[in-house]
Amino acid sequence: MQLLKKILTLMILITMTVSFISASSVRIKDITRYQSDSEVDLIGYGLIIGLDGSGDGKGTQFTIQSLANMMERMGLTIDPKQVKVKNVAAVIVTAKITSANKPGSRLDVTVSSVGDASSLQGGMLLLTPMSSIDGTVYAVAQGAVSIGGFNVQLEDGNKIVNNYTLVGRVTNGALVQLQPPESGNGKDLFIGLSSPDYTTSARIVSRINKEYGLCAFAVDEGTVRVRVPDSLAHPNDRIKFISRIGRLRVSPDQVAKIVINEKTGTIVAGRNVSISPVALAHGNITINIRTRPVISQPDAFSSGETVLTSESMLSVEEEMARVIQLPEIVTISQVASALNAIGATPRDIISIFLALKENGALRAELVLM
Repeated sequence: MQLLKKILTLMILITMTVSFISASSVRIKDITRYQSDSEVDLIGYGLIIGLDGSGDGKGTQFTIQSLANMMERMGLTIDPKQVKVKNVAAVIVTAKITSANKPGSRLDVTVSSVGDASSLQGGMLLLTPMSSIDGTVYAVAQGAVSIGGFNVQLEDGNKIVNNYTLVGRVTNGALVQLQPPESGNGKDLFIGLSSPDYTTSARIVSRINKEYGLCAFAVDEGTVRVRVPDSLAHPNDRIKFISRIGRLRVSPDQVAKIVINEKTGTIVAGRNVSISPVALAHGNITINIRTRPVISQPDAFSSGETVLTSESMLSVEEEMARVIQLPEIVTISQVASALNAIGATPRDIISIFLALKENGALRAELVLM
């Protein structure tokens, strides 16, 4: 119980700190991105070689066929049915590229196993074309794979695994071949909000117009259009203008939201979360099922056999419900204090939030991961 109180007290301090930071101003560049830098998702299929017996097995036919095709392009014809290797793994390679990435620059790529490999540790990604959804090749990837962990298997079947070993990164592994086209007309600058919100959009418009006159307009809750003055048409002046806009500070608004990860018991609540007056009762029921061995002995000289059976014993322990009357709660620290008052665990808090949302007392969006 003492540990729980310390955890919830720490939660209160963290949320109060987050609330203070959220209420302060931030730079426009930290909550937006320039839409002229169009982003393109890239994908490719490749092979990782050099694995220490941890590659795809012989049942993964596409890996063997891919290896045979690659060898054939190098002038060596082999029969895929005769190929038996364990140091090769098939992977899907992914990356993102923007119009700011010029030909000759490099990108980080992510490699993910698609076969039955046990680890990508120590592997080398072979030359892999990276294309967009329309098939245009923007980059080629190759390089050493880093997985940030290890996977050691012993002869007796035991193994030691540190972190996830089937997804890795190739730092600066992709060489850009083609630059994505820029969007926009060259005169207007479009600023996209990372978290669309009408209030934040209006504040950005007001701040820019206060600094540079009537040149910014809100297109919608997620986009602000800025007309670049003719006097700043020169590329150098335009870059400086964009840089100065990015350094302007505004106070962003946000929707009241609670994010819950039921797998890990993680709960993250925003500063605008509130609860209407409600009566809350919460208790736990614990069911214990235990078995004990029962030995049945035959009578003497009966030629019978000793029989071992088990008998189940069931016990139910119902914890007394903890009841609390919640008044109007308007801050996340008050929410944490109220839940601390009934000794709620993270799992309890998840159930309580779900029940409050169903009741209509929770004034926040509930997101389950």
